[in-house]
Amino acid sequence: MKKSRIDAAWTGKAECGRCGIRDLVLFADLAEPDFNLIHLPIEERELDVESVLYSAGQDGSALFTVRTGLVKLVQYLPEGTLRIVRLLGPGATAGLEALLGQPYEHSAVVLQRALVCRIPRQVVERLSTETPRLHGQLMQRWHGALKQADDWLTGLSTGKTSQRLARLLLHVMDQDGNAPLFSREDLGAMLGVTTVHASRTVAEFKRNGVLREPKSGRCICDRARLECIATAEC
Repeated sequence: MKKSRIDAAWTGKAECGRCGIRDLVLFADLAEPDFNLIHLPIEERELDVESVLYSAGQDGSALFTVRTGLVKLVQYLPEGTLRIVRLLGPGATAGLEALLGQPYEHSAVVLQRALVCRIPRQVVERLSTETPRLHGQLMQRWHGALKQADDWLTGLSTGKTSQRLARLLLHVMDQDGNAPLFSREDLGAMLGVTTVHASRTVAEFKRNGVLREPKSGRCICDRARLECIATAEC
């Protein structure tokens, strides 16, 4: 983890006002005077793969907004295995449960090199009290998190492994058909299958031309084929 580039609240406020994804993040609806209510540092952090934002059971002291990269929310099952329950991309907020005074429910781990903002809980609590503009954003975040959890459960925990993988790739791919190709361990944890089964399914997709891997860590997908597989129409 690199040292935060924002060392004081005043700098943090200025950075929030100029944020490149301001329209997507938690403070999207705030007006410039609202930032005068921030008196604790909002830290900007650059994080490498496998860096941990917070761990399950840890005291919820802050929220995190993802500016770039990808973060996975991990839950450990009683028998020791882990499941990836959601992926958070640019604009997403992690650790909302902190606002209820609750410990973190999951472990948040960087899946792709990320730039995140750490927002102390007290900052959000004060803004939520002082300005109604933040309240609407918080409600949208709660609703979005619940919907994503429902979609994730439905899409990645039901059907054949090929269907689950197709739905996952459709979820993370960009408009040009580019998608990250996750490690087989992460794929297994997301799809609820063994690492071997996940590896075999990826190999099958490659053989059938559903995806190509021109460079390590990235793949190019055939959207039409994926949609066909995802809906069991192929």
